Amino acid sequence: MLKYIFGVLILLSVLYAVFSGNINDVSAAALQEGVNAVNLCVYMLGGMCVWGGILKIAEKSGITALLSKGLKPFAKLLFKNINWNGKAYRAMSMNIIANILGLGNAATPFGIEAMQELSKEEKANGKATDNMVMFTVLNTASITLIPATVAALRFKAGSEYPLDILPAILINSLLSVTAAVVAAKLFRKQQ
Repeated sequence: MLKYIFGVLILLSVLYAVFSGNINDVSAAALQEGVNAVNLCVYMLGGMCVWGGILKIAEKSGITALLSKGLKPFAKLLFKNINWNGKAYRAMSMNIIANILGLGNAATPFGIEAMQELSKEEKANGKATDNMVMFTVLNTASITLIPATVAALRFKAGSEYPLDILPAILINSLLSVTAAVVAAKLFRKQQ
């Protein structure tokens, strides 16, 4: 349905530009914004490579293992009957750490791996288990301490202080995670 809506919007915009005499401006803007989109993708790719590399170095140096141990007391409150030394928990903790650092794109492969390993570990047979649901909730409404992607976008847009949004992001992410976890726990008990 959306493809039809967007198709109609584009068609109406072009028709309006033709009849109002602004077709040259619309054409120039379309081409320029295409170039801007590619530039933004390359810029964001550079940031993703840097932070993904830092995350890989942290993993190889054992820092993420320490962070994973630090997450374990909180994880034990949320997840039941998980192999705390298994592949699923390792991938889950890497995903959570990447999300805490604001690296949503770097967190995605770990999230996929965690779900696959949870499915194997819990013999889910194509059904979402309570641990899988809780992990999805945490992944979706993650706590972000360092919004690296947002800060990079703000810096690219010319912000003098790209990290001045930290308090708002921290409060928002804490509230969203709390609400999501409470909702997941309540719905779990209703089954």
